[in-house]
Amino acid sequence: MYEQYWDAVGEQWDNILGLYKRFEAKKPVILLDIQEQKIYAYPYNDFRSNLSKRSQIQLEEQYEAAILDNEMVVFVRDNEKKELVSYSLEY
Repeated sequence: MYEQYWDAVGEQWDNILGLYKRFEAKKPVILLDIQEQKIYAYPYNDFRSNLSKRSQIQLEEQYEAAILDNEMVVFVRDNEKKELVSYSLEY
């Protein structure tokens, strides 16, 4: 369903992983912005506070599970299509 975003993550994987590793101790949420072609690392609470209540609950569940499984949470934002997609990925 979101294969185009999965491909974007794959194309930027080395950069995503490098940024995550820089801040690994803080367990950031990673954001890949499709239009800007930039990758950001956000503290969990800062990222969570900018989401709707429903999305906050979903992120909380995903983030906690990812931390337990030694994974990171990566969001892909597509402003043109107004989509925000998340993945839990091993690092």
